[in-house]
Amino acid sequence: MIGNVLILLVVIGLLVLFGWLAYRAIRAQKLWVKIVGGLLAGLVTLVFAALTVTGGMGFAAAYFPGANPAPDLTVAKTPEQIARGEYLVNLSCIGCHSAVNAAGNPSEQHPLTGGWNIAAAEGFGFMGDMVTENLTPGGKLVAYSDGEMFRALRYSINKEGDLLPFMDLMPYKALSNEDTEAIIAYLRSVPAAESDIETGSSLKFLGLVMKGAGMLPAESGTASVSAPAEGVTAAYGEYVAIYGDCRGCHGPDVTGVAPSAADPAGTPNPRLLVNTITQAQFFEMMQTGVKPDGNAFPETMPWQNTAKMTDDDLAALYAYLIAAP
Repeated sequence: MIGNVLILLVVIGLLVLFGWLAYRAIRAQKLWVKIVGGLLAGLVTLVFAALTVTGGMGFAAAYFPGANPAPDLTVAKTPEQIARGEYLVNLSCIGCHSAVNAAGNPSEQHPLTGGWNIAAAEGFGFMGDMVTENLTPGGKLVAYSDGEMFRALRYSINKEGDLLPFMDLMPYKALSNEDTEAIIAYLRSVPAAESDIETGSSLKFLGLVMKGAGMLPAESGTASVSAPAEGVTAAYGEYVAIYGDCRGCHGPDVTGVAPSAADPAGTPNPRLLVNTITQAQFFEMMQTGVKPDGNAFPETMPWQNTAKMTDDDLAALYAYLIAAP
């Protein structure tokens, strides 16, 4: 935070400086100084003005998000909750928060000690730093109340009240209250495991500018969320796409994401393929990682997680993907 404050102050100082130079140029006696000096200094002033406004807005969003207080919540931690939470965590959270292997990548295995430098791995280190958290009681979450964990999942706000900037881009705010509590119950039940890797996430100044400019759009969380009726339906399949992490990569409507500054590679529209194959082919593809044409999914596609889905969840997801978005 201190570094971003200093950079913002420098940008404001440069804004004032070039604004003053533009003013001096316009009032100069020589015509060429008025035109050339005024134009150049004026353009630079506009650039620093834009950086000041967007950087300031991003700073406010990151450090003063105006989050609701953590709810007064004590999760029951029933066997049913823990079992449901285990299912959800093994479909989604484990993809980023599993213990890292020798190469520093997620192993897709327990314990959930995190440590993946996702910003470096995915090429967005210019926006900020993100090393995935240890989700076991051996990490920072041991100091969170159940309500604070709920707030982190629902609003992407940490214990200190700051934004979790990269978690904010994920779709888990749309999980039902019951499923959110189930995740908390399960994470409380796993054995504590420690890691020497320093974890955490924060935006650099460029990331604050992008946040303030609306280049890192995020859904808003609400206090109460209910899941649709469970069943092999497109409506429930849309919900499966949340905890199956489809929306996290393929966009809110699972229609793909165009390349952008925040995501240079983008992601394809999976509906185009799914609409050309049968449900049986879809099942085989999602459980083996091999498409009907014999080509394997790219490494970025976490099919190992979808392979853990129940048949009913996969069928519901198929129904959703072949329906109009």
